[in-house]
Amino acid sequence: MTARFIIFANIMIVENILKIQQEIGQKAELVIVSKYRTIDDIKEAYNTGHRQFAENRVQALLERAEQLPKDIQWHLIGHLQSNKVKFIIPFIYMIQSVDSLKLLKDINEQAKKQQTGIDCLLQIAIADEDTKFGMSEALCKELLQSAEFKQLKHIKIRGLMGMATNTDDNEKIRQEFTGLKAFFDELKTTFNLPDFNVLSMGMSGDYMLAIDCGSNMIRVGSKVFG
Repeated sequence: MTARFIIFANIMIVENILKIQQEIGQKAELVIVSKYRTIDDIKEAYNTGHRQFAENRVQALLERAEQLPKDIQWHLIGHLQSNKVKFIIPFIYMIQSVDSLKLLKDINEQAKKQQTGIDCLLQIAIADEDTKFGMSEALCKELLQSAEFKQLKHIKIRGLMGMATNTDDNEKIRQEFTGLKAFFDELKTTFNLPDFNVLSMGMSGDYMLAIDCGSNMIRVGSKVFG
């Protein structure tokens, strides 16, 4: 890779971040998805002053956290296996992909052992795709109503996360986002969750549509790095 290409790539990353920030203004927080990106690319995004980054896989998250500045606020947005929870507890900022009471209990137990608290989002299945994780609205309500949940003192439910169907049909995506926003509002009204204020939906291809539907946190990768 030539020096000229590296300089161009670095400029592109900076310009892309600035463009996204101008588009979203104060409407939503930008979480940069760094999966498959080089350490140098992530550093370039970091050098713009950005601090919130996300990874899909625990192993990649561990490697990145080791090599990059310690003030990065790391989000896990991919499926999390219970046996890997303990490895990320010391440094994770937010786990966005909690999809079961069992996983929530495992996070709480590891957080208790390490004498800390963990911010979590409940992932709701809104896409018309079997490959995407998430719980149903009914299971989410059941979780929040359960006696077991009320005993978890080392986790904080900050809100919901959802991934729309991978389609060019913007109306379908809008319906999925609108449905999740309505469910978010319902939970906020129904349950005593004082820190419940994050609705994470929208990625590179649909983040402006997501914001229009009520998202206040977006997860963007390819639109940043190209």
